[in-house]
Amino acid sequence: MKMRRFLVLALSTLLFSAVSFAKSADQLAAEAVSSDSATASAAIRELREMGPAGLDALFAKYGTEIDAYGKTGDGGDDWNHVSIALDTVAMQYDSYAGHLYWYTDFDAAKRAAKAQHKPILSLRLLGNLNEEFSCANSRLFRAILYPNEQISKYLHDHYILHWKSVRPAPRITIDFGDGRKIERTITGNSIHYILSEDGDVIDAIPGLYSPAGFMAYLTGAYAMNTQLRAVPMAGRALALMKFRKDNFDRIIAARDAAVAKAGVTLTEPKAGTIAVMAAPMAMAKAVVVDEYRILRVYDDFAKYEPEIKFDDWIKLAHAYAPTLGIDPKSVQFIRRQNAKTGLSDGEFKTLYSKLDDFVALDTTRNEYLFHTKLYQWLNEGKGDTALEDLNAAVYDQIFQTPNYDKWLGLYSPDVYTALDGNGIIK
Repeated sequence: MKMRRFLVLALSTLLFSAVSFAKSADQLAAEAVSSDSATASAAIRELREMGPAGLDALFAKYGTEIDAYGKTGDGGDDWNHVSIALDTVAMQYDSYAGHLYWYTDFDAAKRAAKAQHKPILSLRLLGNLNEEFSCANSRLFRAILYPNEQISKYLHDHYILHWKSVRPAPRITIDFGDGRKIERTITGNSIHYILSEDGDVIDAIPGLYSPAGFMAYLTGAYAMNTQLRAVPMAGRALALMKFRKDNFDRIIAARDAAVAKAGVTLTEPKAGTIAVMAAPMAMAKAVVVDEYRILRVYDDFAKYEPEIKFDDWIKLAHAYAPTLGIDPKSVQFIRRQNAKTGLSDGEFKTLYSKLDDFVALDTTRNEYLFHTKLYQWLNEGKGDTALEDLNAAVYDQIFQTPNYDKWLGLYSPDVYTALDGNGIIK
């Protein structure tokens, strides 16, 4: 009898705590948009500490305003306070469109992944994801990938999200001298790493992809994370290599089919290229490991790139990535961003058509030139190194923006500009 009373009391306490937590979250959501900055800051900080539940509380509280802003660009008088609360808790600019919570503490993300048996999607970018002027790739992620209804729901339910800035995104302002200015970021690239719940690199997705292509890699890597739980620790490296080899072979087969369909002739530059040969490696592993590790390194599509004309790249893109899947929410997002520019429906149609071509082109180039190279790297052993070391190599050798070049290739001391200090403002 005493045990029964204890259980009833314990259950009552748990139910009371759950109700209290729900009320507390709702109250914090209300205080997060307070005109009193101290009250708002304290509430936002507590909501952030709650994790995804804190962001969910804001979406539940301000769903009407969020929906109105998405459709019309007008969320009402308090929208500025609401958007600040949303973006600070989510740690993503324009988070209203995707409803995604991002960790910025990698150790916290790993703990959450382990506890929830979910893989981690770790974004590395120039600038910060919670600022408007992050690099161009990350801005396109916020417009085309993260608001996508299928992608946002899948990420929300199946992944732990994390981002880290590699370095600031360089910005440029063009002043026309009559009050008109254009501000942009220049150069820079981003990459999504997919890690298992135990921290192993499953995949690395370089640059911008179509929603359909991005979603395919998300679902495949999630399935791989689930399969790894049943694989003994000693066999996981081999399982990951096989997974990446299957993806590598799929890209090569689809690429070859696209080249044939597009009728594009591939030629090497007349000056020749440096042959990519499989370097001798001392391996004390089974032959099957070598098969997965080498990944046909002689198949280096990059040697053809100097001779591929832009029109041919477009043909390849239409053959390789014909289904882009930019959904209505992303179109709505892009329309909202361009509402103040005065674009007519016809002009927007042209803008959207060019964007469509650009996404297809980026998807194709990233697959042909970067993703296959990353699979080679990962299966040759770079996936066993620390993620920070792998990322440094990616930005150095693949993205060609190494950390040691503080000017990101935008300044050269041997180029005369006829400006004092060669135009450098320190």
